[in-house]
Amino acid sequence: MAGEIPDLIAEARAGTGKGAARQARRNGMVPGIVYGGGADPLSIQIPFNVLLKRLKKGRFLSTLFNLKVEGHDDVRVICRGVQRDVIKDLPTHVDLMRLRRTSRVALFIPVEFVNHEKAPGLKRGGVLTVVRPEVELVVTAGDIPDHITIDLEGRNIGDVLHISDVALPEGAKPTIDRDFVIANISAPSGLVSAEAAEAGAAEEEA
Repeated sequence: MAGEIPDLIAEARAGTGKGAARQARRNGMVPGIVYGGGADPLSIQIPFNVLLKRLKKGRFLSTLFNLKVEGHDDVRVICRGVQRDVIKDLPTHVDLMRLRRTSRVALFIPVEFVNHEKAPGLKRGGVLTVVRPEVELVVTAGDIPDHITIDLEGRNIGDVLHISDVALPEGAKPTIDRDFVIANISAPSGLVSAEAAEAGAAEEEA
């Protein structure tokens, strides 16, 4: 199951329409709407600085949040759009969608590598190069893994680890429809240099 889902704290917003939205912005808030999930839409506002900090962290549109609004039950949401000022490129409105536990959603899931000590390639000085520290998966909102695992046992220098080498949680599916690379074990620079020197010497002898 997923680790702790980050909270997104908002306030219920009185009034609708452009006038109410402008007033929210004058008060240092970003207006927004929460919809879906079989419930009525809810007008909200989020402190500008809080939202901007979240946006700067990246992947705001693919992060699952626990929305907390006083007077309302907590609900899992995902952002479905952020409107920005065309000149300043700052957020002016946010759309959040409620998720049922059975909803399917695309999220970035961290990759965890285990059994480093059982990888012959790493024992020989090989280097684990991680191409994708996170993988975007389509998962069920009620059963989100906090990571996926790649076992390095028996892996040697030159081995390439693909998404097909991962035992994905039941129901999870990559958003990319090909067997993409997650990591590889490359030779240490000293070994590469030695092999290059040997190859050069062999060519000279030939």
